[in-house]
Amino acid sequence: MKKDTSLDLLGAADELGYEARGTTGDHVALKLWLRMLSCTNQIEAEIRRRLRVRFDTSLPRFDYMAQLYREPEGLRMKDLSSHLMVTGANVTGVTDELERDGLVLRSSSSTDRRSWIVCLTPKGRQLFETMAKEHEQWILELFACLPAPALSQVYQQLGALRVHVLDKQSNALS
Repeated sequence: MKKDTSLDLLGAADELGYEARGTTGDHVALKLWLRMLSCTNQIEAEIRRRLRVRFDTSLPRFDYMAQLYREPEGLRMKDLSSHLMVTGANVTGVTDELERDGLVLRSSSSTDRRSWIVCLTPKGRQLFETMAKEHEQWILELFACLPAPALSQVYQQLGALRVHVLDKQSNALS
């Protein structure tokens, strides 16, 4: 008889993290928030570890290259900073590293002398494609304990939650 590993995983989850430390009177929403945060932190830590071990790179460098991969013509450094939600100094530092490694090319903008355009080099595109394929497989592996219908349902429900939170933020600003 096959053992139900999904039930084992659910039981094991109750032994982990901050959400398990709550009392029975705690709101499920609070427990869910803590569990989502714990899962996100654990998945991110594992992705960071795998990028470091497999490609000797960091998650910020991977994210940076992902933004440029979507824009073959390149992005202004200011736009790249905005997409990554980091300071211009952070983008400059990563750009310097990637340029030294031959993965990006920085050129002056033809329309604004103060702006720099950054794009992936062919070597950078090829490396990113390799990393992205493995990254996708890592995510699939990490989520493999959840059946496809559950993944779809959680995705839809988190989408509804996101819309609700954005609505609350908009109302608070009004």
